[in-house]
Amino acid sequence: MDRIITGDTITEFAEFLKDYEKSPATVEKYTHDISRLMDWINGETLTSERMREWKESLITEGLSPKTVNTKICAFNKFATFMGWNDLRLKSLRVQRTMFRSKERELTRIEYEKLIKGAAESLGKQPALIIETIGATGMRVSEVKYLTLESVKRGSVEISLKGKIRTIILPNKLQRKLTKFADERGIKAGVIFKTRTGNPVGRKQIWAEMKAAALKAGIQPGKVYPHNLRHLFARVYYKATRNLAELASLLGHSSMETTRIYLLTTEESHQRMLNCMHLVC
Repeated sequence: MDRIITGDTITEFAEFLKDYEKSPATVEKYTHDISRLMDWINGETLTSERMREWKESLITEGLSPKTVNTKICAFNKFATFMGWNDLRLKSLRVQRTMFRSKERELTRIEYEKLIKGAAESLGKQPALIIETIGATGMRVSEVKYLTLESVKRGSVEISLKGKIRTIILPNKLQRKLTKFADERGIKAGVIFKTRTGNPVGRKQIWAEMKAAALKAGIQPGKVYPHNLRHLFARVYYKATRNLAELASLLGHSSMETTRIYLLTTEESHQRMLNCMHLVC
């Protein structure tokens, strides 16, 4: 059987990922990467040699090692699905960084400016979505699970990939969300909705956050939903120093993943070293 990627096999792959309860964002990312590979291979049969050439082409494009590895991961998943295990590729070896780029770290002050910018330029809902993600550490894909019932209960239960996670809502956020629902005439169900009444999706939240960043004069590269989780993690850990508890709150199965959220900037590390006064 020829090893050729087609639109039908990509569709089947997407259904396979959904059956295994992969998030919509993961399904979209994996199928997009395989579609790009299909364009690159241009109808040719896949071979080990051609796949190595594809991997090399990603590197020569100037993509970061992390980006290359995510594309390799998508292909390896697809190869396993198709039964082409001999075509699987090795990921690039990336040395683990000890520092977080200052250009990527969203500060507490910038977070507050972002909320204000969203409220002034886009309205109450976008601002409240930013505040909700920042104050709870929830994923952008989990915003749709926030209902009036969960707000009144003070916690949101999310069931994904066979796991149930509980997100606790701060009391002040509960009051804000309750008032917002009352102003919008929401009697039950989802809190954040589109104009057509559907739950607000990831793409809209991303776009509105970028627009709010421009209004607030914040570097757009710092502003995306996942960075709000990083901010939540840093603030929570600074207050509690409880890594295990933080990992549970963020829904991480491994504390090593949580540690990545807590990387300091080189500037912060240098300040710490200076305070040690070990240079005579």
